[in-house]
Amino acid sequence: MADNEIATRAPESDAQEKPTKQTAGQTEGAEQSVFPGDTPAQTGPTMGEHCTTDRPTPTGEVPTGELTRLGGVECYITKPSDYPHAPSKLLLLLTGGTGVKSTNNQLQADKYASEGYLVVMPDQFDGEPATSTVSMEEVTEKTSWLDTIKLKAAEGIKAFTIDMWLARHTPVKVLPILHKVVEGAKEEFADAVASGGGVYGVGYCFGAKYILMLAGDLPDTVAWGQAASGDEEQGAVKKAPVLKAGAVAHGTMVSKEDLEAVRSPVYIAAVKDDPLFPEDEVLTPGRRAMETNKIEHEIKVFEGVPHGFAVYGDYEDPKIKHEQSQAFGEMLSWIQGH
Repeated sequence: MADNEIATRAPESDAQEKPTKQTAGQTEGAEQSVFPGDTPAQTGPTMGEHCTTDRPTPTGEVPTGELTRLGGVECYITKPSDYPHAPSKLLLLLTGGTGVKSTNNQLQADKYASEGYLVVMPDQFDGEPATSTVSMEEVTEKTSWLDTIKLKAAEGIKAFTIDMWLARHTPVKVLPILHKVVEGAKEEFADAVASGGGVYGVGYCFGAKYILMLAGDLPDTVAWGQAASGDEEQGAVKKAPVLKAGAVAHGTMVSKEDLEAVRSPVYIAAVKDDPLFPEDEVLTPGRRAMETNKIEHEIKVFEGVPHGFAVYGDYEDPKIKHEQSQAFGEMLSWIQGH
């Protein structure tokens, strides 16, 4: 367990504070059709700096997998060095906003491949990762009032850009992409699926929400990316979980309903006092729901690290490096044990 060191706000832990938003055209008291797990009225930050920008890549490391298409979707696929001569298990890896072409994300996939997994990392953003044109890490400390105004304006533009990006990447769009990839992987790598007795999943930041959804028992319409009415939520035939087991780190846009729907064993690495994955509103009620539903789970809260710490990349702080390695080890152990 991480120690009780108080987290400091480093550039990589910055998050955009946002005002409450109301859906265009929404009238007071109007009934809305929403996803179980959607957060239409969420307030506060939605994605952090690390969700949209990469840390420096460790010197000398080069990805070993390849970009190809699976189920019509671009994917980074990386395999154990002894595959197919030795059995492997299929692992679906979902990234944060930096996407499938991020070198760090590819190296992270390679790390799982080196542990015996055939890793499929899809482009869940359909060619539009959330790479920001305004990086707060590149802005040095300003002292004049004019520079301060410019910095605040840049932060506002970046937050607005992220909001617009999130509005284009919702379960309606993302889930059908993921189902295409899973079905394609089951056909292309049937041996790996059989070897593991199913499909495993790991997810970081944005991808964490969808690993939890794929580990869930959802109405069939929702599972395929369609909004569900209240009647469907109560009476619809549920679709079995896609994943045999999952592990996630510092999720964004996760709701308590996502956790309430989980039916497969899950491991969750969270960050203490993380506004992107709030404990009181999401983590605690989600934990209680899984306990009530008798779902095997483990939740680890890391202290003294920024949101995004578990995503592969270089940090100067030895504590963050240590916790990054620990989170990887625990996520790996979880899926290995199931």
